[in-house]
Amino acid sequence: MNARPVSIVMIEDDEGHARLIERNIRRAGVNNAITSFRNGTDGLNYLLGADGSGEESASRSMLILLDLNLPDMTGVDILAKVKSNVHTKRSPVIILTTTDDEREIKRCYDLGANVYITKPVNYESFANAIQQLGLFLSVMQVPVTD
Repeated sequence: MNARPVSIVMIEDDEGHARLIERNIRRAGVNNAITSFRNGTDGLNYLLGADGSGEESASRSMLILLDLNLPDMTGVDILAKVKSNVHTKRSPVIILTTTDDEREIKRCYDLGANVYITKPVNYESFANAIQQLGLFLSVMQVPVTD
């Protein structure tokens, strides 16, 4: 089985945060391609396609970095759509957000989020989380579906 390279899909409307996240990912030694979106609509169109079927992502190996507070929709809605789609539900989703509301965190985990990181993050814990993510990416094998 050939592992496909994992691409990172980042949906983050704050350009400063997006740059910080990318810089930390690179600093952790992760060189995977990063595709960035500034709003949920464009991010969802990329993930699920214009028709919403998700078939465009059937052959993609993705890790999704998702902000919850987007200008056009909530990250929770995107998370729910990604995790309920047969083609994208196996893609790990990491929530990066300013919200530390316990109910929101629980809701994200209930919907299938893999990691929840609060911004503005303590630099050390963020760098550590991204390094863990880098290790995770380097060993992640995407199952080939029949």
